[in-house]
Amino acid sequence: MIRKLGKNKINISDWARNRYENEDFENMYGLNASKCSSTDDRFEFMFSQERPLDLIELEQLLQSVGWSRRPMRRVKKALDNSLLKVGLWQHDPKFPRLVGFARCTGDGVLHATVWDVAIHPVYQGFGLGKELMFYILRSLKRKGIERVFLFADPGVVAFYKSQGWQLEPKGSKCAFWYAN
Repeated sequence: MIRKLGKNKINISDWARNRYENEDFENMYGLNASKCSSTDDRFEFMFSQERPLDLIELEQLLQSVGWSRRPMRRVKKALDNSLLKVGLWQHDPKFPRLVGFARCTGDGVLHATVWDVAIHPVYQGFGLGKELMFYILRSLKRKGIERVFLFADPGVVAFYKSQGWQLEPKGSKCAFWYAN
């Protein structure tokens, strides 16, 4: 919608501005990218399954959360064989920064397993981990997946439990989610 202001002056409304902004997001993150809500208004975050992952940037993210280094060729092979890969990017028009990641493996029909969930420590506490898990479960549900498994370190089991994951009998490492 275009609105004239004063004599021969034109102002582009928010609708038009958002349309151009969305085209920029599509070019940068892919057609199906979506915004991620956050408790911190200073940053804008985007989910993307299509934006290529830089293996070095991914390795830095995973190391920032305390994981040990993995051989790059094995990481690439794991990514290539994943059912779903999601990057969470802090939006910057010139240099988006990978601040979150998760991937899933599975049969693509009934079951999936979530692996390698990470949010950079600087961005933890903004609600991004919960949003990332919600995005993953919604994406898997759209694929028709009925049961999702997750293997988590004991230090983060409470995080998943608070989101409704059902723990395995010993309640220490494995959790389950069922589509309703």
